[in-house]
Amino acid sequence: MIRAAAALVVACLSPAAFAEESYPARPVTMVVPFAAGGTSDVIARVVAEELSRNLGQRVVTENVAGAGGTLALSRVARAAPDGYTIAIGNTGTNAAAYSIYTDLRYAPEAFIAVGLVAKTSPLLAIRRNHEATTLTEFVTYAKANPGRVTLGHAGVGSSNYLICRSFVRAAGIDVTLVSYRGAAPALYDLLAGQIDGVCDAATSLAPNVQSGAVRALAVAATTRLANLPDVPTSAEAGLSAFQAQGWNGIFVPAGTPANIVDRLNRATRAAVASEALQKRFGELASNVPGPDELAPEALARLVPAEIAKYRALLD
Repeated sequence: MIRAAAALVVACLSPAAFAEESYPARPVTMVVPFAAGGTSDVIARVVAEELSRNLGQRVVTENVAGAGGTLALSRVARAAPDGYTIAIGNTGTNAAAYSIYTDLRYAPEAFIAVGLVAKTSPLLAIRRNHEATTLTEFVTYAKANPGRVTLGHAGVGSSNYLICRSFVRAAGIDVTLVSYRGAAPALYDLLAGQIDGVCDAATSLAPNVQSGAVRALAVAATTRLANLPDVPTSAEAGLSAFQAQGWNGIFVPAGTPANIVDRLNRATRAAVASEALQKRFGELASNVPGPDELAPEALARLVPAEIAKYRALLD
């Protein structure tokens, strides 16, 4: 009798309820759109570790670099909508890319937003032996040497590329933007003295700024960063028009069941709220989203607003 009753309960469970109960039954792959070592990669690994704890299954990061991160998002857009392939997207891959690439194999509708996980502060950094020591001097140098200054970024369409474009427009200068497969390769060339500077988030640049390996000229934010107190804001450095805000969010393929999106969002909220993640983000000069920014709807509203913003910037 007991077995019969149990069987009846199982039979009455809806497919959605059963899926929520069983998800995830195996490891989840988080696709990272850039090479290892860059901002998105560093943030992804921290988030994945906390998600693993909250989901009860491993969340494995996989780096898929190329085309400003759009190769990775194309892959996720084609993945089975079952919650086992997720992406950590950003301002470049999920907003600016639509204004840059005419042959994208995905559209905004190809994804469902799960939730925002991080906000980042853009930095402009140059090689430590550059003759310029301040942002004003660097702009003056660039104006005196049109086209000769080289700034590295993580690929056309990446968030780092957008930082470069924002800086160049605000400064009114002509420079050569050098594209890499990720932020880390660009940084390696900067450390080797092969390029003049990089546009990146403080998340990946902070350790090299703190060690003196590179020289940060300004943070494109309204306040200084706690772990880089000596780096002036763009306004303090004399270029208030240089403002930017980076972000990273979790996305899944369109068609993913709502209960799985909800399960991932609850795990994401728990991850962001964890003391371990907040401590690590503080060390990385990344900010956790506010409570009103954690719902899927908040990220779903942010994306079209960012698409419109970067259409205006990139026209």
